Amino acid sequence: MARWIPSKKIEPSNFDENVKPGKSAKEKMLRGSAWMTLGSIFSRILGALYIIPWYGWFGADKLQANALYTKGYTVYSMFLMIAISGIPSAVAKQVSHYNAQNEYAIGLRLFKRSLLLMIIIGITSMVVMWFGAPLISQGDTNLVPVYRSLSIALIIIPVMSLTRGFFQGYQDMFPSAMSQLLEQIVRIIYMLAATFFIMRVVKGSYVTGVVHSTFAAFVGSLGGLLILILYYFRKKEHMDQLVLQSANKLKISDRYIIKEVLYESIPFIIIGVSTTIYNVIDQFSFQAVMQHFSELSVRQINDWFALFAGNANKLIMITISLASAMSITVIPLLSEAYTKKDRKQIATQINDALELFLIVMLPCSLGMAAVAKPLYVIFYTYDYTGIFILSFASYIALPIGLFMVLSSLLQGVYRNKIAIKYFAIGLIVKAIIQVPLIALLQGFGPLLATGIGMMVSNVLMLRFFYLHFEMDFQRIIRRFDGLLFFSLLMFVAAFAVVQLGDIFFNQYSRVQSLIVLILAVMVGGYVYLYLCLKTRIADKILGKRVESLRRFLRIK
Repeated sequence: MARWIPSKKIEPSNFDENVKPGKSAKEKMLRGSAWMTLGSIFSRILGALYIIPWYGWFGADKLQANALYTKGYTVYSMFLMIAISGIPSAVAKQVSHYNAQNEYAIGLRLFKRSLLLMIIIGITSMVVMWFGAPLISQGDTNLVPVYRSLSIALIIIPVMSLTRGFFQGYQDMFPSAMSQLLEQIVRIIYMLAATFFIMRVVKGSYVTGVVHSTFAAFVGSLGGLLILILYYFRKKEHMDQLVLQSANKLKISDRYIIKEVLYESIPFIIIGVSTTIYNVIDQFSFQAVMQHFSELSVRQINDWFALFAGNANKLIMITISLASAMSITVIPLLSEAYTKKDRKQIATQINDALELFLIVMLPCSLGMAAVAKPLYVIFYTYDYTGIFILSFASYIALPIGLFMVLSSLLQGVYRNKIAIKYFAIGLIVKAIIQVPLIALLQGFGPLLATGIGMMVSNVLMLRFFYLHFEMDFQRIIRRFDGLLFFSLLMFVAAFAVVQLGDIFFNQYSRVQSLIVLILAVMVGGYVYLYLCLKTRIADKILGKRVESLRRFLRIK
């Protein structure tokens, strides 16, 4: 019986209705980064905004609750990355690889076989974390129920992440962005409702409040998975048509598919847990070092830990999520260019990715440092030390974000061992300088050790790209110089507004701090936009689409 072949060839770029056929790789990267950035930034902003009521409802135990919450999530993140096993990113990479060869049937089969594998891995990880909770609690009995409440989410999230990776393999970032956003909304609704009821209505223990706050991860994952399932069935007919027109020249067994995915996932899991490993080192070393080198009590040490690992980290993750969104977008595109052996296109995409990182991350990191005072007051109330830690952490967000992008670029061109090697070198540097920096700088020490370790890895990776790919490094340096100068001017403008705001507004008031923050962001943001548009550097990086913004702002 003859198989039906569609009379009109289905273009894979039409998989996302927002992408027109014939789009260049740069335009796909910009659109994909836009979707992932929007989803990620809104998700992170929501994830930071909830802290305002949540933090206050714990009253005198707010720092203790945040420390407990942060410790739980740090270990959970490690288990989560192991449960996911890098498979979603590997699937995105391999689906893009096979799609570039018109082997859509293999890509779909790879997804379905990986789905069963993720269910098994998720359940296994959940069981290990549940029963291993007492062993990893460092003797803190309050952490055991927190770990167990988080372990339940390991059943759902691996499946959700895999499905996101499958759509990313088609260079369709919309479902991933929407899933991420819905997951966060559902999580926060449950989290706030449960915390309010426990802490304000029944006057319960702060530990119980934290346990339900962490259980919200499971509730949110159900919402995120639901939208992916709906989108999958919406696109099923289109995917079936692509499968029917597949070349079917490659004969690959299911066993080979699973073996290939697992092999590709190893570097993704190692790189994926990189920032989490840095955080784990902080969690398991900070208290011991502080107890040895200071006279502070355990409660005071936990307060310090909450300031840098909880409060500051939650806010800088908003900017770091931008880099994460870019790195997710670039892997499938690089994999496609690598499959086609298009070295010129590979070099172009590497340059484009780095320039996109610079134009976004430089002003975001320096801008957050400039407005650290009103930003911190809005989320956590006034704390002199906390404000300085947030400002310092904002600078550390730059090397962390750059590491995410560079390691993803290496994985996109199948230089996985190199990415792992340079990550390991940076981690060793972090481990060596961790203790002396904590002893000297207390809560600032772990942040500085992280920044130095990440920067060592970044320098090594940039050197590798320069030596092995035809990068226009001079162009990157010119862009960096210009964008750094513009970002510094923006910093000065925003910081000046904050300093003037202290004269006319009450710096301890959340409402008045919000006014100062809005004014500072508006002034600093306009300065940066004006300089980027006036000098046309934005056109060179983002393309002609910025012309409409230039007309709107009346910049010639």
